[in-house]
Amino acid sequence: MGPDALAFVEDVRDTVTGGKRLRARFCVTGWRAVAERVDPGATPPAAVVATAAALEIFQAAALVHDDLIDNSDTRRGRPSLHRALQAQHVARSWAGDAAAFGRSAALLGGDLLVAFSDDLLEEGLALTDHASAARAEYARMRRDVTIGQYLDIAEESAFAVADDATHADRALRVASLKSARYSVEQPLRIGASLAGADRTQLDALSAFGHPVGMAFQLRDDVLGVFGDAAETGKPSGDDLREGKRTVLIAYARDALGAGARRTLDELLGDPDLDEQQIAALQRTIIDSGAVDRVEQLITAYVREADRALSAAPLANATVGELRDLARAATERRS
Repeated sequence: MGPDALAFVEDVRDTVTGGKRLRARFCVTGWRAVAERVDPGATPPAAVVATAAALEIFQAAALVHDDLIDNSDTRRGRPSLHRALQAQHVARSWAGDAAAFGRSAALLGGDLLVAFSDDLLEEGLALTDHASAARAEYARMRRDVTIGQYLDIAEESAFAVADDATHADRALRVASLKSARYSVEQPLRIGASLAGADRTQLDALSAFGHPVGMAFQLRDDVLGVFGDAAETGKPSGDDLREGKRTVLIAYARDALGAGARRTLDELLGDPDLDEQQIAALQRTIIDSGAVDRVEQLITAYVREADRALSAAPLANATVGELRDLARAATERRS
């Protein structure tokens, strides 16, 4: 297809570099939780490996589109795809608006990653007798996260006319669709389906996975405001510049007086916030008690997930691994 196409594919491929690989790990552990109950020495077959990899490629696509939506400059400590493609346009002395080219090309890059993910998934499912169940779980995951992403951006506008008392619940709904089901619950169910899980096993993994996913997203919300750029790969306070209407923000607004709440609303979402303004907003959020409330909610979700594993019809060896993954997802700094 020529050198331009090759360079594009290489830029797209680079988006898969880095990351925590949590979705792949949950997928493989979901398979093991069921398969090793029958065969303790079972090794994940090619179908499971391919599906886990497909999840990570789909995640790369989601991040490319997310960075476009949020106009983010960086991802995992590197330029986001639209910025990388913009730089390529400039370096080649091409005609036209480099930024517009970067955005358009990145949109196509995200679509290409979705296609790669589908190709790899189907390649893997061709190797298993449980393709139908796994495909259905995968399809539901894609629908849920897409709607969750829409609700996330909608909330940045809809908050202005929504009852203040509903903000936290609305943010939790977004967290459930955009992250909890997508990042943890559905990968577990996809992996378990590939092992021929029954309804009881799937329900047990959901009862564990959803609260872990909620805690995962709440931790992400805290890091989006207070995280160290050297560890998160994104500027500190990035969620404030992007105007994310998270549970953390809902809790802060709930505790503030009318004047302070109005100031918070006016500043939140300003892409030109300077470091001093970011620091002031961070202090306001801390002083409101919102961070403490979110940390308490994270703890409650982790406890709920831990209880769900008690007497669950899953392989004993993997129960400890699931608890380790839960800690990795909720106690992280990046």
